[in-house]
Amino acid sequence: MPSGGAVPVTIRAMESSSATSGASTRREATRQKLYEAAVTLIAEQGFSATTVDEIAERAGVAKGTVYYNFASKSVLFEELLRHGVGLLTASLREAAERTAKDGGTKVAALDTMIRAGLVFIDRYPAFTQLYVAELWRTNRAWQSTLLVVRQEAVAVVEDVLRAGIDNGEFSEEIDVPLTAAALVGMVLVAALDWQAFQPERSLDDVHAALSRLLQGRVSGRP
Repeated sequence: MPSGGAVPVTIRAMESSSATSGASTRREATRQKLYEAAVTLIAEQGFSATTVDEIAERAGVAKGTVYYNFASKSVLFEELLRHGVGLLTASLREAAERTAKDGGTKVAALDTMIRAGLVFIDRYPAFTQLYVAELWRTNRAWQSTLLVVRQEAVAVVEDVLRAGIDNGEFSEEIDVPLTAAALVGMVLVAALDWQAFQPERSLDDVHAALSRLLQGRVSGRP
C-alpha cells in the first residue's frame, strides 16, 4: 500500500526480520482501520464535514496515529482512493488471467470481469459511491491521482479487448478506449442502481442482465 508521506521509522540493528514483519503487519492493519473509518464517515457526511478527530474516533485510535500514517486528511483520502481502485484493478486482472488460464474466450474474460466488478462493489459499496462521485469533481487535490488509478483499471479491460481484436474475436472497428471505459462505467452505474433502487435483486441476477448486454453488444451476437 502506498505511503501517505514520509514517516520516521527506527529499526534497531538487533531486530529480527519476523519482528520487522510484525510491525509492518500492525501498521497495515492500522491503516486499513483508518481507510474503513474514513470511507464510512465521508460517505455519511461528505469530505469537508469529516474531521481527523472523527476518523480517529471511528477507527479506535489516537488522533496522532492518523498523522503518523498520513500527513493530512487529504493525503489519507487520496491514498484511500488509490488503495480502493487498486483492489478493483487487481480483481479485474485476476478474473481475466483466470479465464485465460482456463482457455476461455475474450468475451468470457469480459464476462468474468463484470462479475468480479459486481462482487467488489457489493463488498465495498461506500467506497464505490465515493469513487464515482469524485470522478465528476475536478477541483480536488487528488484529481490527478484519481485519473491515474482510473486508467489502470480501464487498461485491464482495454488489454482484453485488444487481445480479442488480435485473435479475430472482436471487430477491428471497436473503439478500445471508449468501449473499455463504457464497460467499466456500465458495471459501476448498474451496481449502484442495484444497491440503491433494486436491493431485492441478487448479484447473480444483476450479473446475468449485464452478461446478456455484453453478449449482444460487444461480441456482436444477436
